[in-house]
Amino acid sequence: MKILYICTHNRCRSILSEAITNHVAGDKIIARSAGSQPAGVVHPLSLQYLTEAGIPTDGLTSQSWDEFEAFAPDVVVTVCDSAAGETCPVWFGKSVRVHWGLSDPSKLAGSDEQKAEAFRACISEITERVNQLLPLAEKSVTPEQLRAELAALGAQ
Repeated sequence: MKILYICTHNRCRSILSEAITNHVAGDKIIARSAGSQPAGVVHPLSLQYLTEAGIPTDGLTSQSWDEFEAFAPDVVVTVCDSAAGETCPVWFGKSVRVHWGLSDPSKLAGSDEQKAEAFRACISEITERVNQLLPLAEKSVTPEQLRAELAALGAQ
């Protein structure tokens, strides 16, 4: 199964999702991330807290969704509300699309400890969803069944 995580700026939540999915799922799921208006850089705290969690950060970059048509994802997951409302490229029409709204830890204005807690909570939430997603990657399901099961994961 191939998943493309989308967030408008592709600097935090989608990056976290890509790294965690590739780390947890091994070769069962191939994950990438992109944005409609990529920031061009990964948020430094995303890298810091992925590293703290023992998740590799090599190769993580902020990039445009225009670069992923050849990737042909089975699933496109939007992780921010603004990306969920954007008009997606036509080639996404072949993919199952779902929305997993995640709080943006990079926008938290607070102490360093509050920011750390927000990143750790986001990483934990994504890890839990990916662990629940793994059995789906091994099943043969219709796009409609996959959409329903993925939407249920995002609603948790």
